[in-house]
Amino acid sequence: MSEKEFIDALSAKIGGDEKSTSHFLSCVSDIISSGLQDGKDVSLQGFGIFEVKKKMERIEVNSSTGKRVLFPPKLVVGFRPSSMLKERINSALNS
Repeated sequence: MSEKEFIDALSAKIGGDEKSTSHFLSCVSDIISSGLQDGKDVSLQGFGIFEVKKKMERIEVNSSTGKRVLFPPKLVVGFRPSSMLKERINSALNS
């Protein structure tokens, strides 16, 4: 689903216009981003948890050259779906 399709579906669901729905979605995205930047997990009940995880530094070997490459540590965003969301997806797939 594209962002445009998502905004259309959300505006139809809440009965608003596309411009205000787009602004609302932008605000939600900003709040989630700022929470993650502050190092906090963002939990949306019934949906899931956005969290920042630290990937440790690692050494990988380039298979074509045989050279070892060091990848520095970095922060990545992860998402853990709630059990309710998992159940809804699984029930939709099984029907």
